[in-house]
Parts: sequence; C-alpha cells; structure tokens
Amino acid sequence: MAKDQPYSGLFPVAPTPFTETGEIDLAGQRRVLDCMIDQKVDGICILANYSEQFLLSDDERAQLTDLCLEHVADRVPVMVTCSHFSTEIASARARHAADRGAKLIMLMPPYHGAGIKLDEASIQEHFARVADAARLPIMVQDAPLSGVTLSVEFLVRLAQSLPLVRYFKIEVPGTAAKLRELIEKGGDAIEGPFDGEEAITLMADLDAGATGVMSSALLPDLICPVIQHHRAGRRQEAVKAYERILPLINYENRQCGLRATKAVMAQGKVIKSDHVRHPLKALHPATRDGLLELARSIDPLALHWGK
Repeated sequence: MAKDQPYSGLFPVAPTPFTETGEIDLAGQRRVLDCMIDQKVDGICILANYSEQFLLSDDERAQLTDLCLEHVADRVPVMVTCSHFSTEIASARARHAADRGAKLIMLMPPYHGAGIKLDEASIQEHFARVADAARLPIMVQDAPLSGVTLSVEFLVRLAQSLPLVRYFKIEVPGTAAKLRELIEKGGDAIEGPFDGEEAITLMADLDAGATGVMSSALLPDLICPVIQHHRAGRRQEAVKAYERILPLINYENRQCGLRATKAVMAQGKVIKSDHVRHPLKALHPATRDGLLELARSIDPLALHWGK
C-alpha cells in the first residue's frame, strides 16, 4: 500500500497463544501471524482486547511488540493497541511501537472503572499527547467496554483538531448509524471509518461507508471476499458471501468471544493450545463442538492451516 493512501480493508486482531501452563507461546505467535498473512489480510492488529492484552504484563507486551513487528517485517502494516488510563504509559507504549516499525496505534479513551469519568478536554489531550509521542496515525476505539460515551460531535472535533487522529473503530449498538453520521459530519477528516465486533454487522457497516473492518482472526479468508465484492459494487455477491459466514460469526460473538479463534487455530494446528489465562475460563466442550461444527461447514483456512 502506498504511504499516501489511507489504510483500509481487513485488519484482524491477532490472538496471543499460550502454553497449557500459561506462558506465552512465542513460536505459536509467529505461526499465528503467518497464518493471518497467508489469508491476504490488509493489516494486522496486535495487543488488542481479543489478544488478551489485559492479561499481559508490561514486559510481555514489550516482548510481543518486538516479536510481532520483527516477524511481520512489513509484509503487511501492523497496528499496535496501546490503551492505558495513564497518558504517560500509553505514550511510552506508542513510542516503543513506533520505534519498532508499527504503522498505526489503536487507543481506547482513558477509563478505569465506572466511577472515574474524564471530561472531553482531558480525553482530547490524552489522544493528542499519545499521537505526539508516536507520530503515527491513531485509531480511536469506540467500544462499550470503556464505559465512555464518545459522541459523533466529539469524534469529529478530534479528527479536525488532531491531524494524526483520523481512524475510528466503531463497535457500539447502532454502529452503522454512527458510522454514517461520523462520515457525513467529519468529511475528509475521517480518513478511516472502521467497524469491529467480529464483523457481526459487516454488511450494514459497509453500506454506511466503512472502509475498514477489524474482525478476529477466526476467518479472515472468508471475510475478505465480502469486502472485495462490496467495494466492487457486486452487492448480491457480497450478501451471498456474508450469509455463508454469518452463523459462525454470530456463534463467535455470542457464545465464545476471544476463545473462538484460539479453539479453531488449535484444531487447525496453527497453535498447540487454546489456553486462556485466568480468570477467563476455557470453552465448555459442548460450546467448542458447536463452534467447530459451524467452522467445518465453511472451512476457514485457520481450521487446517497447520495440518
């Protein structure tokens, strides 16, 4: 992708594989990245919530940032999630990622429990300082997890006042409506309107003007055709491709969460274990069986990549 072109397309989130005893599986992490790149993704996001970033130590984060960026080696752009309530820590994370070759930084607004609320001026300054530290494009993650309401008007002000804050991952109830309003009110300042939440509302979001998608790494090879057909104006082909994969995406979103990708990748010998760190719990065997049944019916590459 040319440097002067906005980032767009499919940027799935890479899971963090662990051994059965909970250590980071470094060889497995490299295999995860290779499996994703083999699916012709447009980029990769690391250290996101679906990477279990909230269960990693600071040293582990730094180690994974270094490993992933070195291993990907600019084969695709890498986005590094650097969210933290502390502006200093988020800035240090972003600077480290930029120094190692990251192309974008993703940030949630600063949050820490329901009782600590920041005003918009403080949130804007947080984004400004992190952007200044990294000197890279910033993706604002607008997700219910933070408990922070980011209005369209505020997001537009961010984009218009902070030139590096120009990508927006919207994954709230009514994502399509918010994306449409954001694009209408923000105009050219909204360089990258993305959706997320495992692409469960993908067609509506593409119709609303989303130019990028941040799914999990469960089935990128089967999401790519939906985006490509839609971009080319082949709406019926896009609908058909999406109808085929939606049951699995729904099962992932509603039943499994971040454990779905790990279960499929373990079944496909991409990684050795689908272990998640406590206090997360492993999938119930019946839930895993239901997931794999749906996966086998559409055969994503991750289900057999390592066999």
